[in-house]
Amino acid sequence: MKKIQVITLFPEMFDGVLNSSMMWKAQDCKAVEFRMVNLRDFGLGQRKRVDDTPYGGGDGMLLMPEPLFAAINDAKQYDPDAKVVLMTPRGARWKQATAQTWADGDNGYIFVCGRYEGYDERILTLVDEQVSVGDYILTGGELPAMTVIDSIVRLIPGVLGGEMSTAIESFSDGETLEFPQYTRPEVFNGLEVPKVLLSGNHAEIAKWRKNNSFKAEK
Repeated sequence: MKKIQVITLFPEMFDGVLNSSMMWKAQDCKAVEFRMVNLRDFGLGQRKRVDDTPYGGGDGMLLMPEPLFAAINDAKQYDPDAKVVLMTPRGARWKQATAQTWADGDNGYIFVCGRYEGYDERILTLVDEQVSVGDYILTGGELPAMTVIDSIVRLIPGVLGGEMSTAIESFSDGETLEFPQYTRPEVFNGLEVPKVLLSGNHAEIAKWRKNNSFKAEK
């Protein structure tokens, strides 16, 4: 069973995502275990403070090192071999091939979700991987973490059911998007299913699918 932990100030954001559809199925079939770590539980003082102003001035607040270190250490005690993953625009661009590699691996993952203007740089001493889901800024790391988790968990054997379904998906070869697909009825609003898909000629169908796959943008 793969263990996935998330360090966040807003664990309630994950309830609907991780307890629905394939994420729920993954837990039900014991393929994955999710654990939320509330960063606020490790805050300082009576008010459980987790942020402070940056040295050198500037707008906004930074997540302080003490709560982050304590939360990561807590997650490491639960799963000592887990890799610590920081969601950050500075990270490596997330790709389907990486999702497959992480799904195939034996170790668990601890996702750290930033907030405010960022985090004290010293937490990088505990981080194994830095990941970005695109060249844009979001309010926090929760949505990117959900995206990465979903892309990993659905690839774990037994979660989707039809293991060949992931082999023909977009980006599976790193270069192409999935070919167009159709289902019943054969004609809808005057729009017809391509005749080759109804022919039963598997060689021609494979050729059509290859020719009609789209090149992925780099």
